[in-house]
Parts: sequence; C-alpha cells; structure tokens
Amino acid sequence: MPEEQSQTIMAVDELQAIIQRCQILEEADFKGEDFNLFQVAGQKCLEDGYAAQLLEVIQNEKNKVIVKNMGWNLISPLVRCIFMYKQEDDKREHCLKILDQLAQLCNPKELFLSLLEQIEQTSGEQVCQTVMLLLQPLKTVLLKLQNKKAYSVGLSLAMIMNQLTPLPVPYTKQQIQEDKLGLCQCCNAVVDFAKFFVNEVVNMEKSSECNDMELKEELRKFCMKSLKYPLLTAQLEQLEGIEEHPFRHFATEIVDILWDIRELIPLMFLHRKGKSPHWENQEFADIEQKNAADSLACLSYLMFVQHFGIDCFPVVFSPSYLLQCNMMHIEVLLKRTEESMLSKGLDLFESCLLRMEDNSLLHQYLEFRDFINVPQDLVKVMTLCPIEHLRKKSLNILQLFIDKFDAEGKYTLFRCLLKTSNHAGVEGYIIKNIKDQVHLSLTKACDIWFTGHHLISLLDLVLLLPEGAETDLLQNSDRIMASLNLLRYLVIKDCESDNQTGVWTALAKIEQNFLKPLHVGLNMSKAHYEAEIKSKKENRREAHSSNTVCSVTVSGEKMPAMTTEMQLQVLHSALFTFDLIESVLARVEELIEAKIKAVMDENS
Repeated sequence: MPEEQSQTIMAVDELQAIIQRCQILEEADFKGEDFNLFQVAGQKCLEDGYAAQLLEVIQNEKNKVIVKNMGWNLISPLVRCIFMYKQEDDKREHCLKILDQLAQLCNPKELFLSLLEQIEQTSGEQVCQTVMLLLQPLKTVLLKLQNKKAYSVGLSLAMIMNQLTPLPVPYTKQQIQEDKLGLCQCCNAVVDFAKFFVNEVVNMEKSSECNDMELKEELRKFCMKSLKYPLLTAQLEQLEGIEEHPFRHFATEIVDILWDIRELIPLMFLHRKGKSPHWENQEFADIEQKNAADSLACLSYLMFVQHFGIDCFPVVFSPSYLLQCNMMHIEVLLKRTEESMLSKGLDLFESCLLRMEDNSLLHQYLEFRDFINVPQDLVKVMTLCPIEHLRKKSLNILQLFIDKFDAEGKYTLFRCLLKTSNHAGVEGYIIKNIKDQVHLSLTKACDIWFTGHHLISLLDLVLLLPEGAETDLLQNSDRIMASLNLLRYLVIKDCESDNQTGVWTALAKIEQNFLKPLHVGLNMSKAHYEAEIKSKKENRREAHSSNTVCSVTVSGEKMPAMTTEMQLQVLHSALFTFDLIESVLARVEELIEAKIKAVMDENS
C-alpha cells in the first residue's frame, strides 16, 4: 500500500475511532480529553488535505451531537487551511462547506467565542481576509443567540473594528484602487453585516423590548468608531476614474444607519454629553471624550461638506447657528497635524462660512470660546503647516471669517489676533485689514469702530515696536511695513482739521512709541549689517578662495553653512529691506510735516 494512502487512512481512521467512541456517550459525559482528541484528529485531516472526508463526518446525521459540542475546536485550523489553498482548489471549497456546516450545527455560544478568538488572533495582511471569511458564519451564530444578542453583536463589531484600526487607510487614488490589504472591501462587507441588525431595530421600533434599545446603542457605537476609523483618515473627495469610491460608499452607509436608528439628528445637535460612560480612571474618560469628539467632527464634515444625509437635515436653522454648532468640530480637526484631518477641518469651516452673507455675523459670537480658539488654530496652520496648499487655504479662510463679522466683531477679532499670533507676517496681514476697514469707514459707512477713540486704541497695538529700538527689524519687517502704510494712509486721507480717525490727536504718542524708536533701530541695524559686510569682504580677500564655507548669524539665528558670496547676498538683502522701511518712514514724516505746515499757514 502506498505511504500516502496509508497516511490518509491513518488520519481518517483516528477521527473515526474518536467519533465511534463518543457516539455511545451521552452529551453530558463528554470529557476534556474527548475534545482534545477530536480537535487533533480533525486538524490532522485538514492539514493533510482530507477535508472531503472530514466534511462527510460532519454531515453525517449520527455525529450531530458530537459536532454540536466539539466542532468549534476546528475553526482555527480550518481558517489556516482555507488561506493555504488557492481559490479554484476543490479542497478549499470543502473547507468552506465545513465552515458553513459548523455555523449551522455547533453550540452557538461556543462557536461565537471561537470565531471572535480567531478574529482577535489574526494580524497584518490577513486581518481583512479573515474578517470577510468569518462574517457570514458570525451572522448565522448571532441569529441563534437569544440571550445577550445585542451585547454579542456589539462585541463582534467592536472586535472587528479594533482589529482593522491599526491598518493604514488607503489615501491616494492609486492606493484606493490597489487596496493591497483589502481594507476598502472589508469595511463595506462589515457595514453590510451591521445593516442586517439595523433592519431588526427598525422592524422592532414600535416594540417596547429592552433588547431593541440595547441593539440600537451597540449599532450607534459601531457607527461612532467607523467615523473615527477609517472615515476621519480617508480621502472622501470624488476621484476621477473611480466609479464607486469605496469609502464614500462606506460613509453613505454609516450615515444611513444613524438615520435608520434615529440617531443622526441627536448626534448632530446634542453631542451625547449625557450618554458618555462613567469611567473611574480619568485617563480612560479623556480617551473616550477625545474619540467621541473626533467621530462627531467627521460626521459634521460628511453632512455639511460631502452632503451625506443632508436631505434628512432640518432646514430651519440660520447659517450663523450652524457655524456655532460646527465650531467645536472645526477646532478638533484644526488641532490635528495629519493632512486628511486638517483638510477636513478647513473644508468644514469654509463650507459653513460660505453659507453666510458678509457682515452678518454678530460680534456677540466672539464671546464663545470656540470663536476665539479657531482663528488662533487657523493662524498656526498658516504659519506652521508644512503643506503649502493647506497654508494658502487657511489664509483664504481667515479672510472669509473676518469678512463675515459685523464691524465690532472685526474690531474685536483684530485685537485678539494682534495679541496672540506672535508672527510678523500674520500681524502685517491683520494691519492691512485694519487699513481696509478704516478706508470703508471714511469713504462709505460711518463706523465708530474704525474711527475716533476706538481706532486710536487699536493703533496702540499697531504703531509700536515690541521691544523698542532693540526690536529685530528684519524679523518684524512685514509688520513694520504694514504699520507704516497704514499710518501713511491715515495722514493722507484724514485732514488735521477733520481728525475723524483721531490720528492727529495721537501723533505725539505715535512719534514717541513708533517713529523715533524705528529711526534708532534702523540706524543700529544698518550699521551692524554694513559692518558685517565689510568684515566678510576683508575675509574674502584674505582667503585663498571665495568658495570658503563658513557660517553667519542673522536675526539671532545661526544660518546653514554658506560660501562667503552667499552670505554677502543675504546681508545685502537685509540692507535692502532696511532701505525700503527707511524710504517709507521718510515719506510718512514728510506727509506729516506738510500737513502740519499747511494748517499753520491757514491759521496765520
């Protein structure tokens, strides 16, 4: 007899021997040893390629009680063998039939735990494949569980999402199309699995069964986890060449589930503040709160930017109220550093602002903490984000935000940003906006906030050097140039006799706090840089080559190693900036002198 045939007979005979032994026992008399022997023999049949023979044993009506009690032990070797065989292999087909039979015949509780254990133990590239393989038997088992069914459904969904969460979410078009780990396909398989139980909730909606509410809560938890992962990280814009975007489809299904279980609108407005679980450990409580905040931010993005579920949303709310509701979500997203989340935050902010008319947002909204925090977060994106298109977009959105406020709101916002931005470029941008508002006040609207004593109070923040004559003029050049341009505009547009802006009353203070220190600072800075240039030129003559590499310190920071020629270019560029500031300063002082002389001539 050939050796292979002998092994076949041995593997099957071992299994048959155990089966025959157990057939004569009552169900209550099965011992731990019997379970172990059955598992070892069944596993040997599978690993040696005798799935067909094992299938016959399982399908035999006489073995029904044995399979019911012991079959769950075969899940782990069965899954391994299914992945070992190719799609078209008959042995794989036999294994799949065994899995189906076990789902039908085994003790539901034992099989349920075995399936979850198999999902929990899988990792890496096999996670998605394992989950998709076991979803159908898991559903079959869950339908048989009468007690704690809602809890079991929740446990299943939580286990699956916990296993998927470490996987990287495909972001680019190519990554989505390739779907190397099968995450796109798996997410949509999982949501289809969940929808089966959603239908149960919908069908039992009018029932007062407690189980209905428990199942509803488990489905809500699943949706919240799905919003955080993968949807918060996923690219959800429509991509050319992808007919059905897998994550857009997944997002649509999640929003539909929330609508079907009547949780969509409460989540949008109530923020579930009263339903968060109580944690004795504060660290766990903080994590739970952060996860909920991320999920709700993603949900708002889906509705107001991608318009998933927007048809279900009430149309009775004003644009300013919708902005107020979304500011906490925008703040959550803008504090993140990942491109996918930052871009969602910017898109959500922009979408809310575009619904509003200019000058329609009341200044009282700035009493809400979020309305102060969000523009400060926006400034951080503008100045610190390494992604250029997000920096540019954040600047455009800041301007959009400014434009929506009434005059007092703009005034308050400008004061806040001048005090908190700590960035000369941003301060220069705000000062330019102040100039534009002054222009509107002088030419069109008679506005008290950008004329008279209110404007003078604002100018106290604008027309000064932070550290007097010692201020780093190069680092603050954007702010200084914007301040000089504003002062030049005020002197030209506002006659001393009218003094609508109040600038002429405050002129002595402006000269003391801004113009005189600026003169001193320019002289000091120019002298320093001219000395540096002279020193570099002398060193160059002494050196053997002009390509000698050395370092230079500018604005208190050591610059990367450069040749002497490169250093000289930087130093000359700084001198050019000082000359530019000096020329505008001279022009402002000429205008002031001319205006004062004209008034004196009139009075003489």
